[in-house]
Amino acid sequence: MTLPIGNVLGILVDNLKLRKSVVPLSNRRATAWAEGLGLKEGGDTVLYTGHIYQLIPYISSMSKKMAELENSWITKFMGIGRIVNKVINLSPFLGGASKEDRDKYNKLLQNIALLLKEAKVDFGYLYSKELYSGALAFDQGADKAFAIHANKLNEMFKKNGVKTVITVDPHTTNMLRSVYPKYIKDYQLEVKSYLEVLAEKGMVSKNSLDANVVVHDSCVYARYENVVDAPRQLLVSAGATIHEPELSGKLTHCCGGAIESLFPGKAHQIAEKRAGQLNQCGENAVTMCPICMANLQNTTENQIEVKDISEYLVNAYC
Repeated sequence: MTLPIGNVLGILVDNLKLRKSVVPLSNRRATAWAEGLGLKEGGDTVLYTGHIYQLIPYISSMSKKMAELENSWITKFMGIGRIVNKVINLSPFLGGASKEDRDKYNKLLQNIALLLKEAKVDFGYLYSKELYSGALAFDQGADKAFAIHANKLNEMFKKNGVKTVITVDPHTTNMLRSVYPKYIKDYQLEVKSYLEVLAEKGMVSKNSLDANVVVHDSCVYARYENVVDAPRQLLVSAGATIHEPELSGKLTHCCGGAIESLFPGKAHQIAEKRAGQLNQCGENAVTMCPICMANLQNTTENQIEVKDISEYLVNAYC
């Protein structure tokens, strides 16, 4: 028995409409990563997380729960669940996140901020004013709800005088740079991935990585945003030796992301296949998307270590 896609999507879209995110987070959870970093609030240029890294522990947990329910009789009651969710947020029941997992992904955001500081980039952070990007809603075809949310986010940026946004992941980069202009009149934000910003700065590494790594390109970065050379430039400049898998660059193979909430079984199969391709080139894979990292780390049939690129870069440049 497959999952009732309409009801699962309905819960996520209802959350976006009612609670400003497909999986609502408290302000404390959304901004915890920035504690102790001394980031200024706001400014012309801001680091925008889009909440993707913060959401991954919850989405991964929810995907595991959905995998358990994929062939269960309980799915018959998902319609009732959607009705209840409009009154009571059911997200905590669908998937919680351990402190260990939250800290793990928060550390990656901290790495990114430290790298930008080391590169002498003048940027701020909007803290609790920041809103989710709407990426998952767009990916699942909820255009109407996405359009409303996109305009809310754009108005928030305008209200706070933001002109340039530095993004931290491919999905958020794609939303703000390529998708939002199609939904918002007179859209004027300048949008760059932090990897592009760091590469442009021509940073010099303090420590040599002296590592052999296999690069897994994000489908969204490579195919839609042409972010292919920047991560390689940063790794090579830091002393890493790059190995390319069977499919890379714009021909990269999907990690199984974006469908994990609706088709968890199929998503896992795709991730296993990709992990196998990476494993043929080496034992250390580098990702630049938290969704890719989570899906590839959850594979079981391959002996490969998967890390976010910021983990390598912070050790080299900071």
